[in-house]
Amino acid sequence: MVLLVDTLSKLYSKLENHHHHRQQSEADVLSASLQAFRSDVSNCLNQLLLNSKPGSEILSFSWIQQCFELLPLINRAFAKLVVDIDYPMSSWEVASVDEYLNYGLHLLELLNSVSSSLSHLAHARLSFAHALTLVENSPSLAIKHLKAIQPQSSSKDYKWQENKEDGDEKFSSCKEKVVNLALMEIKAISFWVSGVVLATLSGEAKPYLEIKQLIARFNSALLNGVDSIISEVIVEKGEVLREVKDVNNAAASLASAMASGESSSDAARELERRLGVFEKQLEALEKEVDNLFSKFLAGRNELLHGVCQRKQ
Repeated sequence: MVLLVDTLSKLYSKLENHHHHRQQSEADVLSASLQAFRSDVSNCLNQLLLNSKPGSEILSFSWIQQCFELLPLINRAFAKLVVDIDYPMSSWEVASVDEYLNYGLHLLELLNSVSSSLSHLAHARLSFAHALTLVENSPSLAIKHLKAIQPQSSSKDYKWQENKEDGDEKFSSCKEKVVNLALMEIKAISFWVSGVVLATLSGEAKPYLEIKQLIARFNSALLNGVDSIISEVIVEKGEVLREVKDVNNAAASLASAMASGESSSDAARELERRLGVFEKQLEALEKEVDNLFSKFLAGRNELLHGVCQRKQ
């Protein structure tokens, strides 16, 4: 009898050790996958950081394009993480699915705001282009259309209600926790990118500051380096989009030449050239935003379809 008890005790001990080892092994795999995800995202941000050197004119259409290129990259990194830990969305808890759906909805809303800012700039370009047609026959009327592009004041408030429940107890598994940690990173970066772009296009810091306050609870250390530079450019220095500044300067030169009765042909050609560059880059950015909107909307609709099938 004593021998049997001793044998069973050793067997239970081995089983417990095996179970503990398996749990530890899974935890190590999950930790490594999360670290790989963060490394991928960090590399993307570092590339943007290299193109955001202090002292240079950072804010430009090409730099905004690079910002937007971050969005599909970090979302692909998130998708890779989900595959690596073998935790498809069909296995997620309802709260995580809702969190991801809300993320997509807010991102679509932000992209809509970006489109509105681009439309504002497109309208200003048309006004300058119209002024060029009036230079010869109606210089006084042309001057009225050569007013500098003004910041687009927005009454939009970016103060969404976020799930403020914190703590490991809300996660049903380690995989659920990893997904949520990664989701907080892509939300912080995606919203930050949108805020920076909106501030750059609109010419005012308000969208950037509001969204920065909104994402503060995510505590994304990955953003610290690049954000410190951008904060200095947008908030402290109040810099404007380089292409807007170039067009405004060209328009001011043309208006000054006409008002003083000087020859305005060279100034008119310079403004026409600047507007050509402005239009080309603006159209490219509009196309990029439209493509991003379509992709994120399609992805969100696909997830919604999967959620509906789960409920049936």
